[in-house]
Amino acid sequence: MKITKFPQSCLLLETKGKKILIDPGNLKYKEEYFPIWSNVDLILITHKHPDHCYAEVLEKLGQTIKIYSTQEVQNAYQALPINVVKENDVLELDTIKIEVVHAIHGYQPLLKGGKEIYENVGYIIDDGQNRFYTTSDTICFQNEYKADILCVPVTGHGVTMSAFEAALYAKEVGAILTLPIHMDNPAFPPDFKFIEEMFDKYEVEYEILENDETIEIE
Repeated sequence: MKITKFPQSCLLLETKGKKILIDPGNLKYKEEYFPIWSNVDLILITHKHPDHCYAEVLEKLGQTIKIYSTQEVQNAYQALPINVVKENDVLELDTIKIEVVHAIHGYQPLLKGGKEIYENVGYIIDDGQNRFYTTSDTICFQNEYKADILCVPVTGHGVTMSAFEAALYAKEVGAILTLPIHMDNPAFPPDFKFIEEMFDKYEVEYEILENDETIEIE
């Protein structure tokens, strides 16, 4: 399993000869991403915020790549050919199983005026060897999800988990490796010292990837 990190929460997962793109957003987008993003098997979007769904770019991909997301995303971007999914749905891509899971986008007053999120999902991708879980922008919540690789936001600000909750969440999930994401929005800057303190305190194995960096999981 190969994971490439793009800005904010965008991830490219390559496994079993398939390419799955998650949350291709508009923050720090570069034109050289387009040929990469247009050469995938499917796209998963967690929620409607443009840092997770760059609709103007996705509309240029044509109809050959299936895009999966919520009804709220379809309502927000009606020109996109969204295949609507909801929590507890299961998708199959050959031998790869994709579970659509619960997520709770946090709220704070800066989200007033149509930016509120009422429908949000995460995805657990199981290729038979590893379980890869990207949580979306979510606050902490009780669950029984299990995964080997966890991609989780750490910036807090009422919108997502902070590094404290994220570290505890990683322990609950049983992640062997945790990849912090959602760190490119200048309105919600990461506290790298706090991230290090929390993940070290709770003995969570983690790696902070640079944008465009790839990691390979055995």
